[in-house]
Amino acid sequence: MNVVVRTASGELRGSTAAGVHSFLGVPYAAPPFGANRLQPPQPAEPWSGVRNATMLGPEPPQVAPPPTGGTVTGAAEDWADVSSAFAAVDRAAPSEDCLNLNVWTPDPGAAKLPVMVWIQGGMFELSSTAAYDGSRFARDGVVCVVINWRPGAEGFLYLDDGIANLGLLDQVAALQWVQANIAAFGGDPGNVTVFGESAGAMSIGMLLAMPLAEGLFTRAILQSGAAHQVTPAGDALRIAGYLAGRLGVPATREAIAAVGVQRLLEAQTALKTVLLADPDPERWGQAVVASTMPWQPVIDGDILPGPPIERITAGTGGEVDVIIGTNTDDWRLWLVASGAMARITIDILSGPVRAYGYQSLAAYGLQAEQALSAYRMRYPEATPGDLLAAVQTDWWMRIPAIRLADAHAAAHAGGGTYMYEFDWAAPGLGAVHAVEVPFVFDTAAPDAPLFGPLLGNDPPQDLARSMHAAWVSFAGTGDPGWPRYDLRRRATMRFGAVSRVVEDPRPWERALWEGIR
Repeated sequence: MNVVVRTASGELRGSTAAGVHSFLGVPYAAPPFGANRLQPPQPAEPWSGVRNATMLGPEPPQVAPPPTGGTVTGAAEDWADVSSAFAAVDRAAPSEDCLNLNVWTPDPGAAKLPVMVWIQGGMFELSSTAAYDGSRFARDGVVCVVINWRPGAEGFLYLDDGIANLGLLDQVAALQWVQANIAAFGGDPGNVTVFGESAGAMSIGMLLAMPLAEGLFTRAILQSGAAHQVTPAGDALRIAGYLAGRLGVPATREAIAAVGVQRLLEAQTALKTVLLADPDPERWGQAVVASTMPWQPVIDGDILPGPPIERITAGTGGEVDVIIGTNTDDWRLWLVASGAMARITIDILSGPVRAYGYQSLAAYGLQAEQALSAYRMRYPEATPGDLLAAVQTDWWMRIPAIRLADAHAAAHAGGGTYMYEFDWAAPGLGAVHAVEVPFVFDTAAPDAPLFGPLLGNDPPQDLARSMHAAWVSFAGTGDPGWPRYDLRRRATMRFGAVSRVVEDPRPWERALWEGIR
């Protein structure tokens, strides 16, 4: 018999399998369209009767996944198999009622179970809950929540009109829903852990620094994302002007909101194509050129009062327990995906060119010859493509993670700091971006939605069990099972074929990138 729970908006009927109760497609805010389009999230409308919650809710409108262009010689899996896996995920269709979430619980009648809220990644352009099954967390005594939120221009258009960072405000609204309703599912609103990967982890870096998010969670896990990926307000305003120009409308919220969803998505795609083809920092701003993400959180002075890493360094979010980490070969995935790995040359790395994935090291603020010498010494057998992947991993993921861990650990505001590195190499790829996600969810199998093709035929189940157990332990107690990170030892749990704690594993990268933002 399926269980019915009562929320503040009405009753929900979920489904039950293997002792886990799931409630899918639960609205946490009103549909952000019509009068609500390009506006902050509004409260969900109550309903009468019992609402069916057995199917995924609609996804936010979003651009198509990026095309892929090839594979690396010798890769065990053709990248096309990975790309097609995204299309194979059983996703819900985009629709207006897209601010919804999914809940898995072991027992709605329980009390004060730890709660984990997953914020998925997607370059701040994609948002789908379909690939994330929280049932293993529920199996292990955690109430797990996975949320949708507005990406792209719908979530991060900035017009200097007092409204900004709608995608982040959606996440805050979901966490407020958790505070008000999670006890009905057996969860403890006083013990909430937010966890996420890539743009989801970057979002959590923002939440740690946001006044509106204060008190909504007690712990945070940031996987391959930190607190650096933001756009200055002036650059974001110029991008909004380019978008309005593409649409042929004034750069006002009312005019852009009046444009149909499909036209807006087409304009976003065209704008991204221009950015990749002509990555001029004078036009786009250095932060956008380096990230190639025109839609990301904006330092607006209100929702984000200042650069998040600076606020965290000053002590904001210091009371929150934090785990932060990266994958050893994080950014290699995208060079494989684009087919650029084998086409990168030393001339490209040391030159000024940066278009369609052919980035020079200068694009990341490095002195090219000094950086090439340092990375060649560290990786003597590496190809130019391998060297670029290492630099991009450090710029995007590793250095921001270290700086966030340093800032949080130095704040001494009560929250514990823990660091990890995921080092298990997927066959033919390495320990690339997102490969840790199915291990965290304990769904590491070749047929896992979206991520399965990355894992090969026999992913290590012991690693999945131990990493998943560490996340569960942290959510319950604040202790994942390895020593805290501090500025003396920099203890880091390295998850891999043999998992162990290492001390200060990346001193040369810290030295090389010192002073480079």
